[in-house]
Amino acid sequence: MSPRRPVITAGLHLESALAQTRGATAQTPLLVAGMDEVGRGAMAGPAVVGAVAVRVPTDEAPPPVRDSKALTDRRRRSLVPEVLDWAAAVGIGEASPAEIDEHGLSTALALAGRRAWSVLCRNAGAEPVALILDGRDDWLTRGTGREVVDEVPGPVPPVPQMVVKAEDQAATVAGASITAKVYRDDLMIALHEEFPAYGWAGNKGYGSAEHRAAIEQDGAVVHHRRSWALPVRRVEEPALFAWGEDTGPDDGREGAWP
Repeated sequence: MSPRRPVITAGLHLESALAQTRGATAQTPLLVAGMDEVGRGAMAGPAVVGAVAVRVPTDEAPPPVRDSKALTDRRRRSLVPEVLDWAAAVGIGEASPAEIDEHGLSTALALAGRRAWSVLCRNAGAEPVALILDGRDDWLTRGTGREVVDEVPGPVPPVPQMVVKAEDQAATVAGASITAKVYRDDLMIALHEEFPAYGWAGNKGYGSAEHRAAIEQDGAVVHHRRSWALPVRRVEEPALFAWGEDTGPDDGREGAWP
């Protein structure tokens, strides 16, 4: 059994350290944000990015957040209002399956990230001075090509500070992970009502056995990522006749395959 990931209760160490490098003091706290994506590997549904900003330094402790994948659905949902109350601002952005197919995953994630950043800045009334992004892959910067600039001409995020397992170390990133996860889950649950065969209320668009079997049986729909390696739709093959078997009325094909 893998060790249980910790709850972030010690404060905002990463956020405070970044803010101090930008000149923050107790008298002049600065906005620092965390960002995370969900839905990167799904076969259906959008890619969603969440962003959470706080003013640091602060004496206010964050809610008991952690990586959304380490929490039950019920616990994630109970934490969302706590994150919204605690944060200076929250932003959510998404990229559709069509955008993923057209631009590729990195650019689509950058689109969703820039959209989340635009909403975050509007809700905060200011632009955060620093940003923490989970992992080693800076998709936010790497995917920002002309498509993203033209599509989302708003405020530009700073080059992020990359932190491996940031959801376990930065409360803003954990909060972003939780809010984005609940937002996307609710989208997939709503889509399940329209397309119940694919089981999206349970698998959330990921490649479960039920989901794959439904694609093989019924084909893909508009919410599937068609550039993904989707299961091939099954085609019923005709039954084979034995050589010399009577094929019915004279069709000129005696002894041939039907």
